[in-house]
Amino acid sequence: MSEFWLISAPSDKENLQALERMNTVTSKSNLSYNTKFSIPDFKVGTLDSLVGLSDELGKLDTFAESLIKRMAQSVVEVMEDSKGKVPENLLANGVDLTSFVTHFEWDMAKYPAKQPLVSVVDTLAKQLAQIETDLKSRTAAYNTLKTNLENLEKKSMGNLFTRTLSDIVSKEDFVLDSEYLVTLLVIVPKPSYAQWQKTYESLSDMVVPRSTKLIAEDNEGGLFTVTLFRKVIDDFKTKAKENKFTVREFYYDEKEIKREREELSRLLSDKKQQYQTSCVALKKGSSTFPDHKVQVTPLGNPDRPAAGQTDRERESEGEGEGPLLRWLKVNFSEAFIAWIHIKALRVFVESVLRYGLPVNFQAVLLQPHKKSSTKRLREVLNSVFRHLDQVAAASVLDASVDIPGLQLGNQDYFPYVYFHIDLSLLD
Repeated sequence: MSEFWLISAPSDKENLQALERMNTVTSKSNLSYNTKFSIPDFKVGTLDSLVGLSDELGKLDTFAESLIKRMAQSVVEVMEDSKGKVPENLLANGVDLTSFVTHFEWDMAKYPAKQPLVSVVDTLAKQLAQIETDLKSRTAAYNTLKTNLENLEKKSMGNLFTRTLSDIVSKEDFVLDSEYLVTLLVIVPKPSYAQWQKTYESLSDMVVPRSTKLIAEDNEGGLFTVTLFRKVIDDFKTKAKENKFTVREFYYDEKEIKREREELSRLLSDKKQQYQTSCVALKKGSSTFPDHKVQVTPLGNPDRPAAGQTDRERESEGEGEGPLLRWLKVNFSEAFIAWIHIKALRVFVESVLRYGLPVNFQAVLLQPHKKSSTKRLREVLNSVFRHLDQVAAASVLDASVDIPGLQLGNQDYFPYVYFHIDLSLLD
């Protein structure tokens, strides 16, 4: 299971024996795998400051969990073509999340334990806030890219009445740069093909004989060209409409068509490069649109290393990974690591508030073996630590401390400090 319970109990002789009983019962009954969870000795400060930190850490815990969920979802979205590889990209300090939690060690370099607790919490809060700001900026840019691409996709879909024609027509289909002649595009229903061939030359004066050609079809009809003199355009349109032929308004502009094709190619390449800079599909020049004539090629040279980078730096960033995926991987790891440090801080603060001074408690990480066994595991813990009830109740009455999970007269009442870590939410 990807679920953990983080608990603590006083480290006096009686409670160390209780912890041993818990380990024995849970092991024999195959309820959970238990390991000690190391938390450094922090500067406690005053009771008032701990009460304030308890509330602040609760909010920061919720914020951190929400942030890593959003980052995990962003990884899923960016890796839309390789969702099976998502778990191997959601790591913490280079290892899978379960291993990181079960082998957790406080990072003294990032969060010095000798600093006041308020400073440590402030460092974590600022780090997570900066990651969220960057996440919003990067995902907004990526979503804009996706939206623009989807809009181009929509223009390339649909029927002949609505879709773009830039990927259908070619320069050879038109009479261009003529002072007198013009080529029109006419949509003809499939049952009316024979009628069109018989009548198009007589729909108006000055229609060039044998100038029609079928250049595209969909389920409803075909797109035909017809060449005529400019002076009879309006009359031809009127007669065509009377015969249920639709003249599609279109002016062949080679520069505009080239620009639209290049924009599509660029968006396809940019979107793919956010995931992987050297994508096989892009190298092959494939397109996501059926019957599309645009050849998709990556921008720049994906095989050329970035200026100023060493081989080791490129390896550390992830060879072949796009900038967004690379950023998500690095900062997901940072946010997850910060989240588990917040859990450790919460255990410390709540344990001091509940069990008092001097600081003397043992934190334990439990990993339930089965979802069905969690109720039995809870019963075992409540039974083993029932003697802590009076201490916990006194803490609430004397200090008005909000102890997580403690609701007197409620089945959610925990006689010990308890926090939940659910990694399945990231699947």
